[in-house]
Amino acid sequence: MDKRLIQEKLESLRRCVTRVAEKCPDTADRLASDADLQDIVAINLTRAVQLCVDIASHILSERDSPAPETMGDAFDRLAALELLEPALAQRLRKAVGFRNIAVHNYTAIDWQVVHRVCKDRLADFRDFAAAVSSLL
Repeated sequence: MDKRLIQEKLESLRRCVTRVAEKCPDTADRLASDADLQDIVAINLTRAVQLCVDIASHILSERDSPAPETMGDAFDRLAALELLEPALAQRLRKAVGFRNIAVHNYTAIDWQVVHRVCKDRLADFRDFAAAVSSLL
């Protein structure tokens, strides 16, 4: 496994999660009404998801595991290899759904849901990073 590459991606993930935590406002209504905050939060959440997928795919390729069929499948495969808790894999799979909406249909984003993610689910990215770090 290319430890340096993984560490760089983990550092990028940490920066994205920190940025979301710093910029997400206290209320969902404020997020829904502030286009600048929406952009900062959405792009950093999107990047965080993509970084997790990239890291997962890298780990799977190093283990000679078949390539995931979808982005979300990467997390399920890590769980099948017992490298990730199944519940965390499922939550990260759901995060891919957000990423897809943010990338492909930005106008369909439900800012109430995004606000809840910012307040309640950032730990999923940290937990993923911790699981990956334990492999290094």
